[in-house]
Amino acid sequence: MTIDTADTNAINAWLPVTASRNAKWWYSAFHNLTAMVGAGVLTLPYAMSMMGWGPGSVILILSWIITLFTLWQMVEMHEMVPGERLDRYHELGQKAFGEKLGLYIVVPLQLLVEVGTCIVYMVTGGNSLKKFHETVCPSCQEIRSSYWIMVFASVNFVLSLCPNFNSISAVSLAAAVMSLAYSTIAWVASLKKGTVPNVDYGYKAHSTADGVFNFMTAMGDVAFAYAGHNVVLEIQATIPSTPEKPSKIAMWKGVIVAYLGVGFCYFPVAFIGYYIFGNSVDDNILITLEKPSWLIAAANMFVIVHVIGGYQVFSMPVFDMMETFLVKRMKFRPRFTLRFVARTVFVLLTMLIGICIPFFGSLLGFLGGFAFAPTTYFLPCIIWLKLYKPKRFSLSWIVNWTCIVLGVLLVILAPIGSLRKIIISAEHYKFFS
Repeated sequence: MTIDTADTNAINAWLPVTASRNAKWWYSAFHNLTAMVGAGVLTLPYAMSMMGWGPGSVILILSWIITLFTLWQMVEMHEMVPGERLDRYHELGQKAFGEKLGLYIVVPLQLLVEVGTCIVYMVTGGNSLKKFHETVCPSCQEIRSSYWIMVFASVNFVLSLCPNFNSISAVSLAAAVMSLAYSTIAWVASLKKGTVPNVDYGYKAHSTADGVFNFMTAMGDVAFAYAGHNVVLEIQATIPSTPEKPSKIAMWKGVIVAYLGVGFCYFPVAFIGYYIFGNSVDDNILITLEKPSWLIAAANMFVIVHVIGGYQVFSMPVFDMMETFLVKRMKFRPRFTLRFVARTVFVLLTMLIGICIPFFGSLLGFLGGFAFAPTTYFLPCIIWLKLYKPKRFSLSWIVNWTCIVLGVLLVILAPIGSLRKIIISAEHYKFFS
C-alpha cells in the first residue's frame, strides 16, 4: 500500500524531526551544546591522569578540531542536493551507500549512541540526585540509587511527551546553561583549593599493561565527550531554509557558538583539574573536591538539570525512528495515544536497564570507542569522500583520510581497554556471583 503525498505531508508534520521548521540559529547553539557537553566533562581530568600531559592534551585538542571539522561536513551535506533536505543521519547514509545499506550502516550505530547515552544519563541523573541528597542532608537515611533513578525517570516520563525539538527548546537552554555552570564550578573550585601537596603527574598504573589499558579507556572517554553529531542533522531539520538563505548558515553560526562553549567547558576542567590534583583525581572531579559542600550540592543539581535536557535531546531522534516505523510501516494512525505509549515504554526501558546495570557508566569508554567514534570521527568523512569525490591527494582527500585512520584506530583501541574496565566493574558488583 503506497502513501499518497497528502498523507506523507501529514505524517511528516506530525513526526518529531520534521514537525516544525521555524527554529532560530540560537536554538542550534544550545541544542548542540546540550548534546555535546555531558556529565562526561567531569571525567576529563581523570582521563588526563591516565594519558599524561603530552598525549592527553594532544588527544583532547585534536578531538575538538576533528569533530568540529566533521560537524561542518554534516551541516554542509544536509542540503547538498538542491531542493532536498537530508533531515536524518540515516538519510545521509542512504544518499551515500544506498537505501538498504545506508540504513544498515547508520541506524544501528546511531541507536547504540542515542539509547546508550539515555541510559547513561538515567544512571548519572539518579546518582547525582543521591549525591545531592547526601550532601545537603548527611544525617538522613541513605536511599538506594535505584529509587533515585526512578525519581529522575519520572521527570523524563513527563518531558518525553513534548512533541518535537522546538517544544523542548526551553529545557535544552536550561541544560546548556547548567553545563556551563557546573563546568565552571569544577575548575574554579579546583583553583580555589590549590595544588594538592606532593602532586604527582606520573601514571598511576601498577604495571605497563595497566597503563596501556588505562590509556585506551581514556581515549574512549574522550570520544564519548564528543557526541553531538548523532543529532546534528535532526537539529538542522528544524531550521527554515530557502535558496537565498539555506539552513546551513544559521546552523553553522549556532555550531560555532556551541563549540566555543564546549571548549570553555572541556579544556579548563581537564587541564586545571589535572594540574591541581594530578593522578589522585577521581573519575568525577566533584567527588575529589568534596568541599564546600553547598557548592558541590549546587553543582550536582546543575548536572541533574543538564542530563534531563540531554536525555530529551538524545531521545528525540529515537522517538522519531519509533514513530516513523509505527506510522509508515505498521500503519498506526498518528495520534497522541500512540506517542504516549511508545515514548513511555522507551523511558521505562532505559530506566530499568539503568537500575539493573548499576555499572553502566563503565560503558562510557566502550560506547565512546565502538559507537561514538564511527559516527563522530570518520563516518562523515567517508560519506563526504563518497558523495563529493575529491581529487586523490588533494587537501580535502588527505584531511578526510587522516580523520578516517585516526577514527579507526580509536574504534579498535578504546573498546579493548573499556572491556577490561567493564569486567572489573562487573566483578565489583558481584555480577558473576
